[in-house]
Amino acid sequence: MTSADRSHQDETRGGLQGRDVARGPGGAGRPDRDAGAGDAGAGSAAAGGRSWPPRGPVDSSRVPRYAGPATFARLPRIDEVGGTADVAVVGVPFDSGVSYRPGARFGGNAVREASRLLRPYNPAQDASPFALAQVADAGDIAANPFNINEAVETIEAAADGILATGARMMTLGGDHTIALPLLRAAARRHGPVALLHFDAHLDTWDTYFGAEYTHGTPFRRAVEEGILDTSALSHVGIRGPLYGRKDLDEDEKMGFGIVTSADVMRRGVDEVAQQLRERIGDRPLYISIDIDVLDPAHAPGTGTPEAGGLTSRELLEILRGLAGCHLVSADLVEVAPAYDHAEITSVAASHTAYELTTIMARQIAAARG
Repeated sequence: MTSADRSHQDETRGGLQGRDVARGPGGAGRPDRDAGAGDAGAGSAAAGGRSWPPRGPVDSSRVPRYAGPATFARLPRIDEVGGTADVAVVGVPFDSGVSYRPGARFGGNAVREASRLLRPYNPAQDASPFALAQVADAGDIAANPFNINEAVETIEAAADGILATGARMMTLGGDHTIALPLLRAAARRHGPVALLHFDAHLDTWDTYFGAEYTHGTPFRRAVEEGILDTSALSHVGIRGPLYGRKDLDEDEKMGFGIVTSADVMRRGVDEVAQQLRERIGDRPLYISIDIDVLDPAHAPGTGTPEAGGLTSRELLEILRGLAGCHLVSADLVEVAPAYDHAEITSVAASHTAYELTTIMARQIAAARG
């Protein structure tokens, strides 16, 4: 354990010490807890009726990171914190909308497994996100893999239920089809939202084989449905061959600005982040990240890889530069672990979700005062 782990044990406020399968150092056949940590629901009430202080992740000085259930960042399940959270990490194991390599249905659990190595203090943002807000793993939204329309409806209904509790969502896909129902739910709560879309591809095509709901069409549908603020739409990381110039022309008509991966390389992450902040302003923001925004050297485990992408460092730094934006929810999709090597993709994805979660936790804490 590093000194950073030790110095922030108190900030995790008594996370579960290996519930279900792991045992504490004393060998007792029940979960150990830090001093003063009660069961779910114990403690003083915080805003929204949630218990306070938040329950954090399992203490890695008492239970090794590789032991116990693989929740995101080893955080408690949502049922262990009274059924609600400030930020709900949710899996959507659905990939029936892909056009090339399948396997993203296994992405959420791969990201959870890789997230075991995350620690409770984020030095890049100078914040302990799991002490600032209650972050919990809300499990998976199970959707019909044989009926895309039904799956979209199921995901939307589940997201509506989570957001109705006042939580923000950090969703782990799954393929990019799932962004549409998640955006519908976000817009129902916040009105049309600004969108930052990190991806190698535009995902504003009309149909594939006559199908309106696929991983290449969610943002065209979202514009058509009026759930996006078309004055604040941006793609980041776009690159690679297209079907024709028409793809770019139609995308521009929908209101999207484009920051290519080459733009990031030439301008630098600070300038790009500043331009994105200016475009977003104080609007409610939804961030959708396809892991193929990263170069295959940094994310080989994905369904439609394209050469010439961002580095993981560039992606993380741009996200950190958006900390002042009003982030209402986010998704991270298209991790396909069957094509990964040594968890390169899953590790990058887990850190990406961690940065997004930190941004949301900081904003929740600031709003509470």
